[in-house]
Amino acid sequence: MTTPLVHAIHPTTLKELRSADDAGRRTVFVTDEEGGAPLRCCLRRSTPGERIALVSYAPLRRWAAESGVDPGAYDEQGPVFIHAEECGGPDGGALPFAQAHRTVRRYSGEGRILGGQLVEPGGFEEAFAEAFADPTVAFVHVRAVEYGCFLFEVRKG
Repeated sequence: MTTPLVHAIHPTTLKELRSADDAGRRTVFVTDEEGGAPLRCCLRRSTPGERIALVSYAPLRRWAAESGVDPGAYDEQGPVFIHAEECGGPDGGALPFAQAHRTVRRYSGEGRILGGQLVEPGGFEEAFAEAFADPTVAFVHVRAVEYGCFLFEVRKG
């Protein structure tokens, strides 16, 4: 398999989310006093003093709208942290947020869930290879186990 491509939330979507989130709520920005929030705009943890927002995000809904498919009952939205202002995006380094158990959820080109896998730290390469060995898998979402939140999307490289 070629190297999987990790995708943060797209800058155009981030611009929209900085006004109103996918639940229709006005975005409220705060100063992160403690740091450590997993930012989906640049795929790193926040540092103390950064301005961030916790917004509702519907990654499958947005993908389905761009792809011309109906996600049906698989449409869901959940909380994600983003920077208050435009940032430089991911630095292209190591796989983000990979130091904990995660769920790798597989999706078809029609936006249907094809299954998922609990992945331990160090097991992502194998999980991605297994997922993309199935020709019906169009992309995967990596999600936090403890909250179920969307972390990032991965596509075939």
